[in-house]
Amino acid sequence: MNQETSLHFTLHRIERRSLLVGVVGLVLGGAGFFLDRAQFFQSYLFATLFWLSITLGCLAILMLHHLVSGRWGFVIQRLLESGARTLPVMAVFFLLLMAFGLHDLYEWTHPDIVGRDELLRHKSPYLNVTFFWVRAVLYFAIWFALAHVLTRWSWEQDRTGDPWLTRRLQAVSGPGLVLYVLTMSFAAIDWIMSLEPHWFSTIYGFLIVVGQALTAFAFLIIILAVLARHQPLAEIVSRSHFHDLGNLMLAFIVLWAYMSFAQFLLIWSGNLPEEIPWYLHRIKGSWQAMAITLMLFHFAVPFFLLLFRRTKREVRMLVAVAGLMIVMRLIDLFWLVVPAFQPTGVPIHWTHLAILVGIGGIWMAAFAGQLKGRSMIPVHDPRLQEALHHA
Repeated sequence: MNQETSLHFTLHRIERRSLLVGVVGLVLGGAGFFLDRAQFFQSYLFATLFWLSITLGCLAILMLHHLVSGRWGFVIQRLLESGARTLPVMAVFFLLLMAFGLHDLYEWTHPDIVGRDELLRHKSPYLNVTFFWVRAVLYFAIWFALAHVLTRWSWEQDRTGDPWLTRRLQAVSGPGLVLYVLTMSFAAIDWIMSLEPHWFSTIYGFLIVVGQALTAFAFLIIILAVLARHQPLAEIVSRSHFHDLGNLMLAFIVLWAYMSFAQFLLIWSGNLPEEIPWYLHRIKGSWQAMAITLMLFHFAVPFFLLLFRRTKREVRMLVAVAGLMIVMRLIDLFWLVVPAFQPTGVPIHWTHLAILVGIGGIWMAAFAGQLKGRSMIPVHDPRLQEALHHA
């Protein structure tokens, strides 16, 4: 068995096992629907948002790569494209959530509650079910279009070697990145912030955008370390590539910490009654331990470790930090979403894990399936040789 056949076999094995795990997880999680419908949809929302964050993070980093043409981007370009191409899978999961779980999650969908709340009545031109659906369809349509155009032109360049396609990819990526930030900012307001519709933050959408990119970078480092054992990546991927990816992950860790602290500082200094309950729910009781965990292990520990050159050049050490960041991203998203339903304490429920694993298994199967049968390196991209030369 040659190395490229070995890579195909590895991807096929990942696809098959992930699909099996995903089906089992969804079946087990689905049982929760009949036992506790409200809990089921809370877990479903949390799991869907996490896996969608990797998908959209891959799309954003793909556009960033085409804009800056960094050498780090060529070794993960196919991974980014495959991650972005899982959007149809996540769209199905999310549309099912909206079709059946909207009224279980969002209080502004209940006319009797809106009728008794002056603020919700004031926000009802924006926060209503019809407009919510229109916006969600628009978000996914824009993301679909960007992912389709970027991956189709990249595949066309593989086939024809047309150098002008590089210019077209760059031309789309600039406006596309702006569109992604705008649409995801509004989506964060719709899907997460409106769980507690009396609260608002102007920095919240961008905080979610940064978190998605950070989640995607951590995931990509782990996957690249696994696939770099096989050809053709084995000949191309070097420690310098992991060093660059480690630096980028460090940059987004710092940016996430800055945005999180800025939001907290503004709300604390304002001390307004419509803003502070959101934090009070998340820094009291058993939620306080989770907040402290995020400060230590989402920022302080990985920040300190990634300052060292050795951490970023030793693949195993970098993969360990990336694994830590995946866990912290899960905890951060849990901390953002779940206190809206359980403000008095951290709820440990088996449906969180079952549905997270179920959707994740289906996502990983789709991701591995997209990678199979494709060149792992964009060999006809005219920027590739220059990037390899500098590496």
